[in-house]
Amino acid sequence: MLKIKSYLIFIFICFSSLSLSAQINEENKRYTASNKGKFFFSWGGNVASYSKSDIRFKGEGYDFTINNATANDKPKGWHIDYINPSRITIPQTNAKIGYFISDHYSVSVGLDHMKYVLNRNRVRDIDGFINLPESEAGSIYNGTYNNEEFFVSEEFLEFEHTDGLNYIRVELARYDDISSLFGITNTDKFQVNITEGIGGGILYPKTNTTLLQKERYDQFHLSGYGISGNLGLNLTFFKHFFMQLDLRGGYINMNDIRTTQDSADSAEQSFYFFQRVVAFGGVFRLFKN
Repeated sequence: MLKIKSYLIFIFICFSSLSLSAQINEENKRYTASNKGKFFFSWGGNVASYSKSDIRFKGEGYDFTINNATANDKPKGWHIDYINPSRITIPQTNAKIGYFISDHYSVSVGLDHMKYVLNRNRVRDIDGFINLPESEAGSIYNGTYNNEEFFVSEEFLEFEHTDGLNYIRVELARYDDISSLFGITNTDKFQVNITEGIGGGILYPKTNTTLLQKERYDQFHLSGYGISGNLGLNLTFFKHFFMQLDLRGGYINMNDIRTTQDSADSAEQSFYFFQRVVAFGGVFRLFKN
């Protein structure tokens, strides 16, 4: 009788081991069990905030700084323009394409298309001088300013990076599957990942400017650089589709902003930014491991 019980226990352990092994093999076969070698892309929108900034304007006959300038973004909210091919660049958008170099790490190239609109009709401190020829309309602002209060009117200045404040960056990010924290066992149906990343790149804005009643300027120009950090939540559905929720903050330094049709005229500023991003995308493997 003792031998029979021993045999039954032995058989039970064998079956349990086989069942556990089969379960592990099934989990390892899941598409979401490994990321290495996968490509991904995403498209979405953002809402952005900016810190105060000292903006220096300089050119022939003037060199002055507007201190503690403030600005807003220009969001459209949930809008059909995000997927309308003829108007897709008008909203504040985010695009990214990347590749998993390992199960946990990816490299990507992204475009953050933000919008920056200087708040005008405000009293600001101004420091510097304006000494334009009397034949120019902007000569009405001639003077020497020593941190004096000055009304920044619409006639004096229009300053917008609205098409846009384009931050083109390379990012290294880490992905960690936290599905088990929510009791999710089949990640091929639904998976929850937490992501963190760091990035850096160039600023290539299209700046819309009218300064000192000079002729309007509105062209793309390589203006500086940016660095950023990212914290996100990635929700993947049915192996290949995902929704990405990101909080991204960083620093932008633009030391060569074009302001008029004369290439000798320029502006410079630096500030911090904070984005809230919602994006949708796909993930796929082109080659089998």
